[in-house]
Amino acid sequence: MPENFGWIHHYEAGSGDLTLLLLHGTGGNETSLLQIGRDVAPTANLLSVRGRSLDEGSPRFFRRFTDIRYDQEHLKSEAAALADFVKQAAAHYGFDASKVVALGYSNGANIAIASLIRHPDVLAGGVLWRPVMPLEHPDPVSLQGKPLLVTLGAMDHYRKHADDLLSYLKDNASDAQIEEIPTGHQLTRNDLILTQSWLRQHFPG
Repeated sequence: MPENFGWIHHYEAGSGDLTLLLLHGTGGNETSLLQIGRDVAPTANLLSVRGRSLDEGSPRFFRRFTDIRYDQEHLKSEAAALADFVKQAAAHYGFDASKVVALGYSNGANIAIASLIRHPDVLAGGVLWRPVMPLEHPDPVSLQGKPLLVTLGAMDHYRKHADDLLSYLKDNASDAQIEEIPTGHQLTRNDLILTQSWLRQHFPG
């Protein structure tokens, strides 16, 4: 279906000029984050995408060998395809391609940061809920001018694997806000409050 540009997705136009690229966690789909996206950014356009990889029948954004070891070539090719999709969707739906912010949870947060590192021109910033660094030996890239919000769960079993990402952001991202919440891997109300406040600060209107 050409209108899908190779990705199952859902688009909702808002009244503002910000577009949230919604990227679900493992087992989610293009509907999983729609209400949350509307809650944290009531006027934003919502572009929600379903991952194209299947893990025991559950949609993901790239293949994995273990919980924390990923198929690097597939990850890079899907990050490139997602970047192309965003450009095509902007032209098709008529939203401003320079004002697209990723909002990703877990596996969705990981494809978001991989896309931002590999294709920094495609995203204006990102909200990463419970991410790790998915890329092995990522090249340094300036993320200056790309605001990022990272929320981690202090009791999340993936938390210790986020240190490589935090180190990378310390060296390459001048505007990264890191928040650690006393919870596990699941999303909480605190994540949404932080996200809503961060979006208002960095992408008002």
